[in-house]
Amino acid sequence: MDKKIYVVEDNDDIRELVTYLLESEGYGVDSFATVKAFEERKDKDLPTLFLLDVMLPDGNGMTICEKLKDDEQSATIPVLLMSAHKDVAFMRKESRADDFIAKPFDIDALVKKVNDLIA
Repeated sequence: MDKKIYVVEDNDDIRELVTYLLESEGYGVDSFATVKAFEERKDKDLPTLFLLDVMLPDGNGMTICEKLKDDEQSATIPVLLMSAHKDVAFMRKESRADDFIAKPFDIDALVKKVNDLIA
């Protein structure tokens, strides 16, 4: 099975960079700019990992994470949150995400976290 990652990030540059980075590592990537686009995705297959920005124009990644963790079909799929928010401990505790990366992030650190979560 191919490893697929769903990325939800509203910043076009970051979304394109992350998509390029993960694809160059051999992952399939579907990316979404908004919560609405993510929820309306045509491909309802579940990915290997969710990479979610916290601050989105129509919601936030913590809420998406809660829904994913409450759904028995997606509860065990790793969620990696990314945010420029400084309170990492709060984010980890409140979101139930499997890991967190602060923006701006080192691209090697992002790839390592993704690889570690789905190894």
